Amino acid sequence: MKPAAAITLTQEQRKELERRVRSQTLAARSVRRARIVLLAAEGVANHEIARRLDISRGQVLSWRKRFSQGGLDAINDDLPRSGRKPRIDTAEIVRMTTQEQPAGATHWSTRKLAARLDISDTTVLKVWRANGLKPHLVETFKVSRDPKFVEKLEDIVGLYMSPPEHAIVLCCDEKSQVQALDRTQPGLPLKKGRAQTMTHDYKRHGTTTLFAAMSTLDGTVISRCAQRHRHVEWLDFLRQINRETPKDKALHLVCDNYATHKHPKVIEWLDRHPRFHVHFTPTSASWLNMVERFFRDITTEQLRRGVFRSVPELIAAIEEYIAVHNLDPKPFVWTAKANDILQKVIRANQHLGSKKNEALH
Repeated sequence: MKPAAAITLTQEQRKELERRVRSQTLAARSVRRARIVLLAAEGVANHEIARRLDISRGQVLSWRKRFSQGGLDAINDDLPRSGRKPRIDTAEIVRMTTQEQPAGATHWSTRKLAARLDISDTTVLKVWRANGLKPHLVETFKVSRDPKFVEKLEDIVGLYMSPPEHAIVLCCDEKSQVQALDRTQPGLPLKKGRAQTMTHDYKRHGTTTLFAAMSTLDGTVISRCAQRHRHVEWLDFLRQINRETPKDKALHLVCDNYATHKHPKVIEWLDRHPRFHVHFTPTSASWLNMVERFFRDITTEQLRRGVFRSVPELIAAIEEYIAVHNLDPKPFVWTAKANDILQKVIRANQHLGSKKNEALH
């Protein structure tokens, strides 16, 4: 009988094979393959390996050959086997999910699509996951129709990515109608095996408006709360910004197109304070204002799950959050280039235009 070719292991290969043999989580077949190779490397004959592991000599020869030809990677998986072709048409599942709607509904569920195609809902779910499809979710958007969109986009992104020297860039906005909500019953605290609980209903105790100006340089926030958000309150906030920033620095304010920001008295005040330079975001593009990210954080971390029995209690919680934030602020770094954003908007407009033409015909 022709002797089998000797197997020589590197230190790394031996270490990995021994790890597999000791593993308590690997499949038994993977452990068995590792044992075959280790015994073969020790010079044990094929028939002896088969006897020790209670397998056929053919299996020993096969895995020994596979390892000799391809190393560790060659013994990781079984070779593909012939068999009947699957009757699941993945392309059809994807097509129906993305291009058709079920009767009487806006989107498919796994069970509805499975019943339509006479397959299991588990199969539909696997195809959806493999193709990144989530019909139950929907994202909101709105493409700006501002005629000066490009000009404003380049202006604001330029401020973020290449701010002017001897100047401070502040992203400003109001978070209006922040509600002081009290729950109708006490909730239960978080514990092992159970999430924190809150009642679904609540009592309203009034509202406040949070004015915020976030520095793009270091992330610090200048803020104030007011009962209303008219031009009067906006002017008070501008005066506060004027007091709390170095007098020798120019101020570039990124704002949205809310009417109070363009009130004649506001414009008059800005004319008397030439170090203020206001940059308006395009209409329907509030996402360009980085203070919106700060508003999201304060909502999720302090407001959404808070219990406030009065407006002063709500204001105190807001002021505490901002005070803690300013102790160790972290700026939000803008990375998207103006041209990249513009190309996405162009593609969105083209897609929306084609959908509109389809609807008309």
